[in-house]
Amino acid sequence: MSKFQSQQITKVTFARGDGIGPEIMEATLQILQAADAKLELDEIQIGKQVYEKGVTSGIPDDAWENLRENRIFLKAPITTPQGKGYKSLNVTIRKTLGLFANVRPCYSYAPFVSSRFPKVNMVIIRENEEDTYAGIEHRQTNEVYQCLKLVSRPGCERIIHYAFDYARRHGRKHVTCLSKDNIMKMTDGIFHQVFNEVARQYPDISTDHRIIDIGTALIADDPERFDVIVTLNLYGDIISDVAAQICGSVGLAGSANIGSNFAMFEAIHGSAPDIAGKGCANPSALMNAAVLMLNHIGQAKCGELIQNAWRKTIEDGIHTGDIYRDGLSSKIVGTQEFAQAVIDRLGETPGTLPQVTFQTADHAPFELPEPSVSKSDKKLIGVDVFLDWDEHNRNAETLGPQLEAVTPAKWKLKMITNRGVKVYPDGFPETFCTDHWRCRFLLSTESDSTGYDDTLKLLAAIHESGLDIIKTENLYAFDGERAYSLGQGE
Repeated sequence: MSKFQSQQITKVTFARGDGIGPEIMEATLQILQAADAKLELDEIQIGKQVYEKGVTSGIPDDAWENLRENRIFLKAPITTPQGKGYKSLNVTIRKTLGLFANVRPCYSYAPFVSSRFPKVNMVIIRENEEDTYAGIEHRQTNEVYQCLKLVSRPGCERIIHYAFDYARRHGRKHVTCLSKDNIMKMTDGIFHQVFNEVARQYPDISTDHRIIDIGTALIADDPERFDVIVTLNLYGDIISDVAAQICGSVGLAGSANIGSNFAMFEAIHGSAPDIAGKGCANPSALMNAAVLMLNHIGQAKCGELIQNAWRKTIEDGIHTGDIYRDGLSSKIVGTQEFAQAVIDRLGETPGTLPQVTFQTADHAPFELPEPSVSKSDKKLIGVDVFLDWDEHNRNAETLGPQLEAVTPAKWKLKMITNRGVKVYPDGFPETFCTDHWRCRFLLSTESDSTGYDDTLKLLAAIHESGLDIIKTENLYAFDGERAYSLGQGE
């Protein structure tokens, strides 16, 4: 029997990735083996080599089958080719496997790793599937491109429940919500609303809400104030890198991607092709991701063993080049030498940095709440018609009457906006306009039909007038309440 542990073997899928991925994965696997992690490892090929074979997703079918069988994935960074036709493999895996929660612990290892903030100990929990990361983009005119931001109430509920559940089982006392609901009142608004609703179910945990811009500023200036942060996808991606960097380096931070049936563990940094093959990459982030994995699968003692040995290595000043500092470090090492230093210290504990002890409940499964959405009375009350129009010096005072002249009797042109700002009626001549116009039509009376046939008649009239329709958005009321944003200046 190993002097370290003996536990049930868990099957794990792993991928060596691209760039520095193979080097840091090899170092991580050596540490796991030396710590006697009870793992049966299956390797799959993903990323750059697969893209180059013409598989535009970056992952072949047999790799999906392996992931579906093992359900635990340790992934090194991969490179997504630049240019059209290639989707982010990271996002594809997260969304396909339902990995709705991205968990990124951020710790400061000062004074052994340079940081102005020696007491940072926060966890950023990021919604992982929705928001602008749905990747739904279009070019609509010569000048204008769009990216759709999709936020669902069930998506908000499960990530926010997860954040509070995480805080409770890890003995944390405070959860902060970050959003931009002063501007995006519906998408970010529902996130903040659900946060307030869920918070009432956890009276033992204190809460607050910050607008994302000041929240990010506080992370950069006073990160020690935060405990657990929960936020939307894009914001979480940005602030977790900010937090990791102010703690010392993005090269130290691992992350967990958690779903109901699957989990993926990875470094938060990229594939760094500029230093690939030089043997100088820091394997710490992927190793720390592997520690999160061990904790998740119930091998917490092995995770503690590795994490404490790693902290002792950091304390002893054995550092790779990215964190080496004169006066703080005692020796600069490469990837393999750093891994060996961690292996040599297995069984030792840090003297100054806190010794790691994982809580026994850390790996307990998360029970997803049932969605609380109820059916509302939905009524079509209008339509936004988007036009590609580049005539008459882009003067909305010309476009407006042209539209009004062909509008069927049941409809009324309420306004025209350009980039969200009202330009008709009563627009300002100073407003800069592109070739992309939103024309808002409302049914003239509440008694008018709300069938889509009336919308088709409106669109046909506009089309027959020679105008170029590029998109429509139906305008609804739910239970009599307006369910769309007003135009700026409306």
